[in-house]
Amino acid sequence: MTGTLVRSSFQEKYVDSDGFHIRYLEASSGPPLIWMHTAGGLRRSRAHELLAEKYRVIAFEAPGYAPGQPNERSQSLAELGSILVNAANSIGLERFNLWGTSFGGALALWTTIAFPDSVEMLILDGPGAIQPPDGFPEVSTPEELHQYLHAHPERHTPAPPLEPALLSQRRALLHRVNSESREDVEARMAEVNVPTLVIFGTSDRLTPPELGRIYRENMPRAHLVLLYDAGHDAAADRPEAFASLVADFLERGEAFIVTRKSSLLNP
Repeated sequence: MTGTLVRSSFQEKYVDSDGFHIRYLEASSGPPLIWMHTAGGLRRSRAHELLAEKYRVIAFEAPGYAPGQPNERSQSLAELGSILVNAANSIGLERFNLWGTSFGGALALWTTIAFPDSVEMLILDGPGAIQPPDGFPEVSTPEELHQYLHAHPERHTPAPPLEPALLSQRRALLHRVNSESREDVEARMAEVNVPTLVIFGTSDRLTPPELGRIYRENMPRAHLVLLYDAGHDAAADRPEAFASLVADFLERGEAFIVTRKSSLLNP
């Protein structure tokens, strides 16, 4: 999925992990926050820049996403996550906060299941771990996808089209690693015993916000927030609100749901 292009303080770097030469983007300092990107690839929004004002934000490109560098080894999201955890260890991070969007949300969930000691706090943003009852909508063109991503698509710059070879390479990886059934996902969710923030946009048409209750009901420490007037790419649609919500959660943990000035729930 995509976000609007922004001027960036992020620097491009590389790290070797399990035989892969992995590109990653990094900005700022502070507590580490790793972002796992969408199926559309490593494309940031203003929310990333805002979060980098307080956190060391690191965005790894999933192995198999770089042009001409297919990943034919990883057979599951947990296996893909193990490569990224090893990459994090290689740059000095033994524990970190983990944020995943859409496909990256499913990847972050399975990474946490497989490596619970590595994850401090978890943010699942429009996660794609559970399909809607009728499946994900069929999207045939980049223009149609852009319409699905945003509550107000006219406010955003569409992602540039991918070369056919790269698109085929990425689709092959996604098809192979997204093999877990809904029953498998729900059964394993109970193992996630870290503070978890689950965010859905109220106008999300790819992963409808009604799916949020599945995460809340099955994950013992999950908190569900619906972000008003945001689509599937909530961080791009409402970057200030999104970044404020995530930063408050990371700062105050499970107490974030109560405001500082009163005992009222955050609106």
